[in-house]
Amino acid sequence: MLEKAKIDRINELSRKKKSGGLTAEEKIEQEALRKEYVKSFRSHMRQTIENTKIIDPNGNDITPHKVKQLKRKKK
Repeated sequence: MLEKAKIDRINELSRKKKSGGLTAEEKIEQEALRKEYVKSFRSHMRQTIENTKIIDPNGNDITPHKVKQLKRKKK
């Protein structure tokens, strides 16, 4: 996940934007930090989905084929 300092900076810039506005440099910094955050979030979410196995009440594996293919591809 993203470092706490970077998340704090994202929040700080967000509060500043709401209260008075950002300079051009701060806008660029905010956009770069947001992109980094979204990239990190998606990566972690993808890993979570790829490592999830779905079992129905009867004990059958009903994990979607696409997820199974991704697992095989990584091995």
